[in-house]
Amino acid sequence: MEPYLAAEFQRQRDARRAPAYQHLRRTLQHAIENGELEPQQALPGERDLAKLLDVSRVTVRKAISGLVAEGLLVQRQGAGTFVAERIVKSFSLLTSFTNDLRARGLDPRSQVIEHGIGEVTPEEAMALNLSPGALVVRSYRLRTASGQPLALERTTVPQSVLPDSAEIGLSLYEAFAARGIRPVRALQRLRAIAFDAEQARLMQLPEGSPGLFIERRAFLADGRVVEFTRSFYRGDAYDFVAELHAE
Repeated sequence: MEPYLAAEFQRQRDARRAPAYQHLRRTLQHAIENGELEPQQALPGERDLAKLLDVSRVTVRKAISGLVAEGLLVQRQGAGTFVAERIVKSFSLLTSFTNDLRARGLDPRSQVIEHGIGEVTPEEAMALNLSPGALVVRSYRLRTASGQPLALERTTVPQSVLPDSAEIGLSLYEAFAARGIRPVRALQRLRAIAFDAEQARLMQLPEGSPGLFIERRAFLADGRVVEFTRSFYRGDAYDFVAELHAE
């Protein structure tokens, strides 16, 4: 790893004029993206990196703090700095955020930003196949794991299915299960986005940071739509995968 870091750092310095901490930040980011630094792998200590690259420890500290803020690195008290583990989510399985994180040994949490009941909007009516004037339950939540913001979710459910937004709590799908409701399929759309100022503030990221937007409509076996969710995921924390088959 050290020879790669030294070579990449020199390449960054030769390619552009910039402060040394920016060269080091790009070096570490490239090492993560190229697999030279793997998830959960420890970085060399500040002193070792400073000596290897002939820079100050202040430079190393500044580069690392920027990548910690972006979610690419995590610092553990008394243990050092590690490459953050990306969450691999299957795009072909109907699972919840809570179950995805629990399956990876993480502790999912939800912070309710807004919730309530209201009359369906034209967009919601189309998505949920509801008539104008129907009532829906709405919940806007910040989803976290180990204290790190991972996603923002805006969920709309027909009130006839889930009478109270407080029932959503940590997991919408657990609330469904408590009422004997089980979505059996969903339609999802994904596209790349840049977080606006408000989203970036909630996600603790710089404005304009890359993210992934996913819109989901979930159906019961009888064809009723029971969920319309628009999720904004951190682009630096998630990999979405799907298994494809030939016809």
